[in-house]
Amino acid sequence: MHSLSLSLFDQGPSTPCPTPFNLAAYVLARADTQPDKPALGILGRVDARFWSYRALKSAVLGTATGLLAQGLVRGDIVLLRLGNTVDFPLAYLGAIAAGLVPVPTSSQLSEVEVAHIITTLKPTLILQSAGVACPQDCGVPVIGEAALEDMQSLPPAAFDMGDPDRLAYIIYTSGTSGVARAVGHAHRAIWARRMMYKGWYDLHESDRMLHAGAFNWTYTLGTGLMDPWSMGATALIPQAGTELNEIPELLKHHHATIFAAAPGVYRKILAGDFPDLPELRHGLAAGEKLSTQIRKDWNAKTGCKVYEAFGMSECSTFISGSPAHPAGSGALGQPQNGRRVAVVDENGPVAIGQEGTIAIDRRDPGLMIGYIGAPTETAAKMQGDWFLTGDRAVMAADGQITYLGRRDDMMNTGGYRVSPLEVEAAMLAHPDIDEIGVTDMEVKPDVRIIIALYTSQTAIPEGRLLDFAAKNLARYKCPRVFMRVEALPRGANSKLLRRAMVPIYKAIL
Repeated sequence: MHSLSLSLFDQGPSTPCPTPFNLAAYVLARADTQPDKPALGILGRVDARFWSYRALKSAVLGTATGLLAQGLVRGDIVLLRLGNTVDFPLAYLGAIAAGLVPVPTSSQLSEVEVAHIITTLKPTLILQSAGVACPQDCGVPVIGEAALEDMQSLPPAAFDMGDPDRLAYIIYTSGTSGVARAVGHAHRAIWARRMMYKGWYDLHESDRMLHAGAFNWTYTLGTGLMDPWSMGATALIPQAGTELNEIPELLKHHHATIFAAAPGVYRKILAGDFPDLPELRHGLAAGEKLSTQIRKDWNAKTGCKVYEAFGMSECSTFISGSPAHPAGSGALGQPQNGRRVAVVDENGPVAIGQEGTIAIDRRDPGLMIGYIGAPTETAAKMQGDWFLTGDRAVMAADGQITYLGRRDDMMNTGGYRVSPLEVEAAMLAHPDIDEIGVTDMEVKPDVRIIIALYTSQTAIPEGRLLDFAAKNLARYKCPRVFMRVEALPRGANSKLLRRAMVPIYKAIL
């Protein structure tokens, strides 16, 4: 490969998505050629439940029939408020198979956050598990788990085939506006994920991939389920309630060849003992920066390497290391085959070695359609041929990209990207808080928490603030500590100086 003079790495055009197309039909195509092969294993402490490709497709298309029987029509939005069970991916694919638009959401979202989603998207139907927060009497019909499970045995619906550019699903991401944004993705998004098969996973039909995440996490949904099924591999997911220290034994007992998790999970399981894992080829990490120490510890305990990927809700992963092209020291990796990625400033790609913003070609088939109901915000992310990620980096002459952080102070906790403005907006609803600023802070290697500095007329018991946060924010968005200060740190233009918050906190502490 020739060295670059500008920070633009073009891995060549991707193969065009076929038409007509349906995301769910693509994911389940292997059911027609290998119906009896295990598609999914749900792993418990003493037993496991396996789904064949035939059973998986039957349950998905039965769910599609049941959803259409509710009177839903193509394009209707279905909000998923489901727990960590197989019902989550079955409902997701069932809706897409029927031409509906599912909105997978974290079960940790508060009732306040879900109410905002309902107001914004106006779903036609809500699928809800017991114990998962959702406003009562919101004016939208709700179907519970029992009725949803009954749908799985119904006669199969036909796949709704059509334009691969049409809306397939919506996911939520924290944005810089202080309000979570709805990201609309097309059916072609699953086709674009093929670039990860070699560019990150080194995924083969014979693989057994164990993903440590919950069913209702988008990282699990994509990397842990949709991609192995699209390839014809076997997906392995720990049963709800499985302790992290049990994962090494599950890897061994169920002959896992690839392991996927957030860096925080690696850190926790590495604290325990590991059996010999002769069938494990490598690990995959995404969601937050992977530390050098975790890489070393993983290699020492397993004899395998772990490969990191970088992406975002708007385009999934597009930069990664892989067995064929490992990341350089300190780098994220390089753009995957079929991607066109650059490091840019306001004039376009910058010189090699110069800092800029990571940008993706706006024609990338994995790029979102746009932010739903927010054309101005969508347009603001575009600069000529590029979609601007907001992440800072430098590119080397061989295309390796080193990450430098976010311009917009985005936080990262437990593998989730969280906007400080979203947390601040929720906490400002507390009647006794005058001003508040939040940021994340490393409390020990590879562990970050959200801290909050606030001003008020009188001190507020921390317990009350913690309770208020828990009622209004998902757990991973909640500040873990609150500190009252005389004034928040601000610059000459009155902008909050988030980088000054941690030193202030440590000084007072």
